[in-house]
Amino acid sequence: MTSTTGQHGVDHIRDWLVERAAFYLERPAAEVDPAAPLVEYGLDSVYAVAFCGDIEDEYGIEVEQTLAWDHPTVDAMAAHVHGLLGGGR
Repeated sequence: MTSTTGQHGVDHIRDWLVERAAFYLERPAAEVDPAAPLVEYGLDSVYAVAFCGDIEDEYGIEVEQTLAWDHPTVDAMAAHVHGLLGGGR
C-alpha cells in the first residue's frame, strides 16, 4: 500500500476531510475545493474546534485546536494529519 491509499493514506484523509467540511459548511462535498482556505467558505472557530474533535475521533490522534488556522486548507490539513499518522516515513 502506498502513502496515498488506504484509510491513513493522504487521499483517503483528504476525501474524509472534504466530507466533514461539507457537513459543517452545509454544502455538497463537490463544492468544497481542497485547495481553498476553509475560512473563505465561512468556517468559524466553533466549527473549526468541532472539526478537530472529529479528526481526533476518526484517527485516534490529538491535534491542536488551531489546526484549521495553522493548516487552512483541506489539502494542508490532510498532509498534516497524514504526517501525524506516520505517513511519509
